Amino acid sequence: MDIIEKSWEVQKGIEDRVKHIGKGRYGRVIKMARKPSNEEYIRVIEITGIGLILIGGLGFLIYWIMYLLTG
Repeated sequence: MDIIEKSWEVQKGIEDRVKHIGKGRYGRVIKMARKPSNEEYIRVIEITGIGLILIGGLGFLIYWIMYLLTG
């Protein structure tokens, strides 16, 4: 089998896999997915940032308490 036949087989396999993307379990989710608006994107960034700050603050508070208790 030469390289051209092998490349056609690979291409056919890729096309067969891609053809069924919208018909499987996650097809409905993929069809409903859309690009978020700027307002939604900024809201997600704000909430993620607040979560990072809270978790980091909690970790620092635990570290600080352990430092004070151990001397």
